Amino acid sequence: MKLSEDELRRFDEQGYLFFPGRFTPQEAGVLHRAADEVYALHRDEVWREKSGAPRTAFAAHRYNEAFRRLGAHPRLIEPVMQILGGPVYMHQYKVNAKAAFDGEVWQWHQDYGTWQRDDDMPEPRAMNIAVFLDEVTAANGPLLFIPGSHRKGVVAAGHDLETTSYPLWTLDRETVKALADEGGCVAPTGPAGSVLMFSSLLVHASPPNISPFGRTIVYLSLNHVDNHIRRFQRKEWIAHRDFEAIRALPDDCLSELAGRAGMAEPAPAAAE
Repeated sequence: MKLSEDELRRFDEQGYLFFPGRFTPQEAGVLHRAADEVYALHRDEVWREKSGAPRTAFAAHRYNEAFRRLGAHPRLIEPVMQILGGPVYMHQYKVNAKAAFDGEVWQWHQDYGTWQRDDDMPEPRAMNIAVFLDEVTAANGPLLFIPGSHRKGVVAAGHDLETTSYPLWTLDRETVKALADEGGCVAPTGPAGSVLMFSSLLVHASPPNISPFGRTIVYLSLNHVDNHIRRFQRKEWIAHRDFEAIRALPDDCLSELAGRAGMAEPAPAAAE
């Protein structure tokens, strides 16, 4: 998948691109079932809210086949390589849930701010690409972006050790207000299978989900292979050390799994 000149221009101006329904309902269904499987595991990589509801499954591409395939899907890898100008490796992989009623906040932050300060990533030649596994609405904890904020470079931040699942470098209210006064604030919403691409410098957050509808989003954090991290203080399954370039799989790699799942379903019982 290649981005058009207009899409590249919009990414440069806004810091993100949104593609509703980029994956089919069948492909999104494969990934949603995979998320349920992963969240049921008792592993160090699977973190939970205080309520016990799932919050984040790190490095799921290493222990789940569907997520392994998503991590090398050409609809994700190729446009990121186009923007970053070359081969990429997986810096971080997360399956983030906002459970119905219990999904907690992610504070305002820049991802590169954390990657630079904690992992010694040399430059912001990295970005996120996200896949909705549920419909994301205004009610169930959507991502909030400040368009154009990626143009400000690395913004001053404080180290929040308590609010989120793991330490995060977050922005204070005055900084967020000033950025939003200039760029506004948006919340891309859309059906399961939608894809978001956004700069590692884009200021973003997500509110609590107190609605009765959960939502899950998979995040691939991809970094140019020449820009790999130099500090290894975080767990390897949070900040990966494998800097080998990702080779994209065939475009039907997820639909193939959907077909297998369909074949495995029992035949309907005959009517009495």
